[in-house]
Amino acid sequence: MDIVLSITKIVLASELDEAGLRRFHIATRLGIGRATLYRWLDGIKKAGSVEGYINQYLKAKKGPRAKRKVDGLVKNWIWDIRANNKDCCGQKIQYYLEKDKGIHLAVPTIYKILSEKYALKSKWKKNKPRGPVPKASKPREVLQVDSVDLGEIFAFNGIDIFTKEVDVVLRPSLTAHDGYLFLEIAMRRRFNGWVKMIQTDGGPEFKDEFRLNVLKFTQRHRVARAYKKNEQAYIESFNRSFRKECVGWGKYKVRDLPILAKEVKDYLDYYHTKRAHLGLEMKTPFEKRRLSHI
Repeated sequence: MDIVLSITKIVLASELDEAGLRRFHIATRLGIGRATLYRWLDGIKKAGSVEGYINQYLKAKKGPRAKRKVDGLVKNWIWDIRANNKDCCGQKIQYYLEKDKGIHLAVPTIYKILSEKYALKSKWKKNKPRGPVPKASKPREVLQVDSVDLGEIFAFNGIDIFTKEVDVVLRPSLTAHDGYLFLEIAMRRRFNGWVKMIQTDGGPEFKDEFRLNVLKFTQRHRVARAYKKNEQAYIESFNRSFRKECVGWGKYKVRDLPILAKEVKDYLDYYHTKRAHLGLEMKTPFEKRRLSHI
């Protein structure tokens, strides 16, 4: 980046930060990475003024830059954050590190440190064309519902695609009656008794008794198109997190239901109040709901 342009952006970054604009939006507006923005603002704070930091910035540009090393204590913090937050991703570790320790590191640096202890495998796949998915501009507009086979126990899961609030109802069978009971329990317990649209797949657990009663809780029941998994993207994403972070991939017996129910309850408490969500700009679902005034 040109020196003059860099200095201009440093000054603008300071002014926008003082004006109270969120740092994510400052970085986007100036066309810089968030790591660069945080480095500039931290430098300004330590230097005591924009002018002082610019002088330091210009001096640093004249000589060779010393290679920065990450302190061993910080590495341990990064490893602990990952271990204590369900093997979370680098972006979330970056968020927690800054929130709890006041330290900002670039995501690639965090992954480099993680690779010193863990065998990391990229979960990102090549971009594939995606069809339309239900949209929501406020809470309780779209609820996606699905079921998860846990052996002799079945989890009926629902997610508000705007706030990412979820509920899980465990049942010993997979029938339309069990689907109806999910509505009776989850809609009243988690989703204020009403949503604008409920979307399910075409499974038998979402027919018969479920269909006869679903319009008590919504004005529209939409069945996702077969073989269009992206239409259920939000609930399928939660199902993966639910398995990875809570129930695993094993098979449960009906006798495990009381113990499993407690584990699920504890997980949902964590999910709603402590787990930062990338799709919510690192907010929790309950924080998102409060900000939405519902």
